[in-house]
Amino acid sequence: MAEIRTVALAHIRDRRMLQARSAGKSAFYMAGGKIDPGETPEEALHREIREELDAGVVEGTLSTLGVFEAEAFGHPAGTRLHMTCFLADLTDEPTATSEIAELRYFTVDEYAAMPETAPGSRLVFERLQALGLVD
Repeated sequence: MAEIRTVALAHIRDRRMLQARSAGKSAFYMAGGKIDPGETPEEALHREIREELDAGVVEGTLSTLGVFEAEAFGHPAGTRLHMTCFLADLTDEPTATSEIAELRYFTVDEYAAMPETAPGSRLVFERLQALGLVD
């Protein structure tokens, strides 16, 4: 079974989590992406946040929320997602870069109401809600 190893950022503002929609896609995902060979999850997160949100991570605010495993949305059936998710503050206001069509903050219910949702994002929303960090 194929597995995709990724990192993602759970960036929270006003009890909502940031989600990004890639150009040409309909579903919103967490900012992040694949871990390149030889990269640590932390290095991959810093690179992906710079590429997707045109921002950096504030020194000392990065913490691991957990590792989430789910079906990889938008990939062939049976492809598994292994996602290391981090919490962090950003150095700048997140801005959609050329590969991102739209950024939006969601509550759990607002995300669940979208026509398409990513299983990995849903798991993170559930964890954050259980921790009392998002509505």
